[in-house]
Amino acid sequence: MKFLNRLERKLGRFAIRNLMLYIVLCNAFVYIFMRFSPIQTTLNLALIPQLIKQGEIWRLVTFVFFPPTTSMFFLVFVLYFYYMIGSTLEHEWGSFKFNIYYLLGIIGAIVGAFITNIPVVSSFYINLSLFLAFARLYPDYQVLLFFIIPVKMKWLAWLDWAYFAYIILMGNSSARLAAIMALINFFIFFGKEIITGTRNTTTSYYRKKQYNAGLNSNKKAYVHKCTVCGRTELDDKNLEFRYCSKCHGYHEYCMDHLHDHEHIKEDN
Repeated sequence: MKFLNRLERKLGRFAIRNLMLYIVLCNAFVYIFMRFSPIQTTLNLALIPQLIKQGEIWRLVTFVFFPPTTSMFFLVFVLYFYYMIGSTLEHEWGSFKFNIYYLLGIIGAIVGAFITNIPVVSSFYINLSLFLAFARLYPDYQVLLFFIIPVKMKWLAWLDWAYFAYIILMGNSSARLAAIMALINFFIFFGKEIITGTRNTTTSYYRKKQYNAGLNSNKKAYVHKCTVCGRTELDDKNLEFRYCSKCHGYHEYCMDHLHDHEHIKEDN
């Protein structure tokens, strides 16, 4: 992900923070509108290639705002689950990289729609790729299946992969292409470590710090701390932190000092 790191240094200031929160809120608003006029809402927001060619370019984005279910009860649960996954990935990668991951999913859906000339009215496959990313980073995280059965994310991820395999092998051409395009961003982010059989050491170290910080629940322990200025997320909840790949060992910096600090050659 060295290219993304370089890109972040140039364009990181344009990243949308809390992106998943905005998407979830838009899903909720669209659900309300669809309760009153489902057909009209669909016609106005769906990704329809023919209408985009006629100038209705907002459809390149609005299709991701379609709610994943028509049941209000399940909608609350699903949107909360999507928000939890998305916000965790953003906290893990930073806003810029998470924006890129989601954007690649959108681009994949758009390309698939234009190739097959079939409208898209949901971000279903994009959300599945988010789930795979979360499961890759947090395989032992537990969720309550049907609100009762505790299941680790890694087992649900296998079901997700099985579903993708079924769609790619047995689905129609439109569904097959949509599934393939949704997986592109996952392999861009994780392909190298899957091939080499390694995991990102920064991610592993971050999770270890979180675990150690939670051992003492009586203290308000920080998880991130800038090596230069000493600020933590407790000082400002909007601060973002990164590990420097050029410093020896694990040294973390806030965004104000990430690109202009003196690299550490060896641990003090």
